[in-house]
Amino acid sequence: MRLTRRIVLAATAALGLTGATVSISMAEADPSDTMVITLKDGEVRVALRPDLAPKHVEQIKTLVRQGAYDNVAFHRVIDGFMAQTGDVQFGDMEDGFSLRRAGTGGSDLPDLPAEFSGEPFMRGVVGMARSQSPNSANSQFFIMFDEGRFLDGQYTVVGSVVSGMEYVDNITRGSQAQNGAVADPDRMIKVEMADQ
Repeated sequence: MRLTRRIVLAATAALGLTGATVSISMAEADPSDTMVITLKDGEVRVALRPDLAPKHVEQIKTLVRQGAYDNVAFHRVIDGFMAQTGDVQFGDMEDGFSLRRAGTGGSDLPDLPAEFSGEPFMRGVVGMARSQSPNSANSQFFIMFDEGRFLDGQYTVVGSVVSGMEYVDNITRGSQAQNGAVADPDRMIKVEMADQ
């Protein structure tokens, strides 16, 4: 199953399919490596890539199973670029002060060493957010709206959206003047692994 996924991903990258989401049938996706994000409009399924980033994927799966991502805001959303979420420290707060801090927190788990790969940042790719230090990714991640090859080799790729990208496209955008900060953000209502 994983070999098929790698072949499809490699073929997609080689063909330069920037406007398409990687096509992996749910029969091919391993349920223990499939993250299901419930958004306001529907379910988004993400095929996680332990073959590319085993430590990052394991940390995401741990946080998902703890329920840490439930109700966490998409605090930074830039049209034509990406939607960022996953701040489990501040991103699930409802008050404006806490939301202003969203994007500055992580989780109680340790930061991770970089697991950069040759996987390109295309539409639907999920990458780990980090600070200036390459070894600072923790819980925050982002979903690409479009190609962002300038991120290649600079950020850890942890997976790709395999269904529900149309719901990602509907996430409320942030202010361009505020570097994508969202005043009234959409949230990940519920996040589970497909095998839960």
